[in-house]
Amino acid sequence: QVQLVESGGGLVQAGISLRLSCVASGRTFRMYRMGWFRQAPGKEREFVAAISGSGEVTYYGDSVKGRFTVSRDNDKNTVYLQMNSLKPEDTAVYYCAADQYGSVLLTRYDYWGQGTQVTVSS
Repeated sequence: QVQLVESGGGLVQAGISLRLSCVASGRTFRMYRMGWFRQAPGKEREFVAAISGSGEVTYYGDSVKGRFTVSRDNDKNTVYLQMNSLKPEDTAVYYCAADQYGSVLLTRYDYWGQGTQVTVSS
């Protein structure tokens, strides 16, 4: 069982940067593929980014490619999402997720955090 807790969300103006963090419980964090997803009101959940257990492989959704960067610190059991050049359309609840199997191309995850709200004003 893995528990995930996101933090770092908030209300920012367009163009500003924000970094989300997700801390995982357990001693096998490095074995888990980690992902970030988001869901805006009235919309389906959208894949944002994923990172392999080692941190060597990353994958991004088209809407954030070039603006967002996913990284992880396995010694701190933490995965990060650095969000630059934020746009109003990035407004959503952001969730981190963990799964022990598969490549970063997969969007199926077994464990989910409770989410953190990001609101970008124009």
